[in-house]
Amino acid sequence: MIADQASILIIEDEPSIAELIEYTMTEAGLSSVVAFTAAEGWSAIQRRTPQLILLDWMLPDQSGLRFLSRLRAERQFQSTLVMMLTAKSMEEDKISGLDNGADDYMTKPFSPRELTSRVKALLRRKNPDQMTGVMSAGVVTLDPASCSVLMNEQKIDIGHAEYRLLKFFMANPDRVFSRSQLLDKVWGDHVVIEERTVDVHILRLRKALHEVDNLIRTVRSVGYMLSTK
Repeated sequence: MIADQASILIIEDEPSIAELIEYTMTEAGLSSVVAFTAAEGWSAIQRRTPQLILLDWMLPDQSGLRFLSRLRAERQFQSTLVMMLTAKSMEEDKISGLDNGADDYMTKPFSPRELTSRVKALLRRKNPDQMTGVMSAGVVTLDPASCSVLMNEQKIDIGHAEYRLLKFFMANPDRVFSRSQLLDKVWGDHVVIEERTVDVHILRLRKALHEVDNLIRTVRSVGYMLSTK
């Protein structure tokens, strides 16, 4: 069950849209505050870290995408849920938002009922994902507490989406997952992106792992798995 007073930060510069979202969250039993600029939003998260940020892409002082990148660069906010709300509907824009660390993406205009459903789905999904123990696979170690990945005890650079993908694989070793299953388990079945996007992130993950790229195996006509054998 989702706590009735889950904290939602709405960063939206259009007062009418912000009011609609705030009303929608209240009707859903969720507590929310509104910020009309990126600067106001940043000040708000310094005072209290929200459970979820509903982030507009086009803000007057800074793009939502840049705000998201800044957020993910801060260790204490790396696991904070973020849903982008934007009129940008091209697949490239969605991929860009997800690549920069968004957990979901919703285009305007949107249905308040769908927004409520997807917000609650994100909040439910957050809890099972909060594994705190260090995970290892061969020479690769992943530490959820610091959101870092080590290979041969040396920290490696890895994108946010690839980190989430690797974390899922390491939590489920030697199990084959189809592209659609990975979309569901890692990004959520409510995120509208194509299955081929999984291939792109697998390629980037293997590149990040470089010398042990064979850790992630392709199972022909089925999908992918992390092999410990």
